Amino acid sequence: MKVLVPVKRVIDYNVKIRVKADNTGVETANVKMSMNPFDEISVEEAIRMKEAGTVEEIIVVSMGVQQCQETIRTALAMGADRGIHVKSDEDLEPLAVAKLLKAIVDKESPELVILGKQAIDDDSNQTGQMLAALLGWSQGTFVSKIELGDGSAKVTREVDSGLETIEVDLPTIVTVDLRLNEPRYASLPNIMKAKKKPIDEVAPADLGIDTAPRLQTLKVEEPPVRQAGVMVDSVAALVDKLKNEARVI
Repeated sequence: MKVLVPVKRVIDYNVKIRVKADNTGVETANVKMSMNPFDEISVEEAIRMKEAGTVEEIIVVSMGVQQCQETIRTALAMGADRGIHVKSDEDLEPLAVAKLLKAIVDKESPELVILGKQAIDDDSNQTGQMLAALLGWSQGTFVSKIELGDGSAKVTREVDSGLETIEVDLPTIVTVDLRLNEPRYASLPNIMKAKKKPIDEVAPADLGIDTAPRLQTLKVEEPPVRQAGVMVDSVAALVDKLKNEARVI
């Protein structure tokens, strides 16, 4: 089985986000970047499948600027086999990413695409679902457990009411949640080996995909500063403030 794992380069989750002075977006200059945490989980799961003997090859895909190859190398150091970099200096929206992934899937013919349920920079939670629709494949979203079978996969989903287990036919799209696994750290020998693993570079035009944005960001602002609380002397005073000032009751 061949598995395709998309990974995204995002601002590291430990970094405090700052808005640009001109309010056009988020500051990324001289900011630590890393692999999207949900995508780390998807890479780890693919590697575990390979270690279990159910997967033969893991292909990692990342889209964006030249530095995205660093994210691919991280996945290769974890244990992926080869990478594909779709180089673009534009901000790629989820639909454009899904279309690019479809073109790569058509070329590589994997039986499983496993990706994070969302990226921590835009929190869109759209790419996996859009890709499944474009391919006409089955999908399992918010997955915390995967069991591959003969021509199918049993997945446990995290839903509002608890857990839901479904069986989907292969090929399929799986978007993973936090509880699926704990990603490994890449060892120094594997980091050195990753430098020799191949990364193919393509452009969106090579795949025949138009990535022109469909959305326009008008303004980005910091959230308002939270106001300090006040102490009240009695329940009656509390009810009065909730009713007349906060207007929540």
